[in-house]
Amino acid sequence: MNINDTMKELAEYIRLGEEVTANIEGLKDALKAYMSEKGLDTLAGNEHKAAYKAVESSRIDTTALKKAMPDIAAQYTRTTTSKRFIFS
Repeated sequence: MNINDTMKELAEYIRLGEEVTANIEGLKDALKAYMSEKGLDTLAGNEHKAAYKAVESSRIDTTALKKAMPDIAAQYTRTTTSKRFIFS
C-alpha cells in the first residue's frame, strides 16, 4: 500500500463528497423554499414525498443545571472516551 496514493485518493473522495453534499443541500433548500412559499408542510411528487414540519423536543439545559445545581449535575455526568479520525 502506498500511503501517499491512499491519502490522495481519500482527499479526492472527500472533495467529491463535499460537492455532492453541497448539491444535496441546495436541492433541499429549494424544496424548503418552495414549500414555505406555498404554505405546505408536505409535498408529493410522482415518486417521492417531502415533509418540512416543525418538530418540538425537550432537552435538559446542562449549562443552567451546572450553575443551579452543580452537585447534581456532577453526580449525573458521565465521561466517555472515543477515537476521532481527522484528515486534512
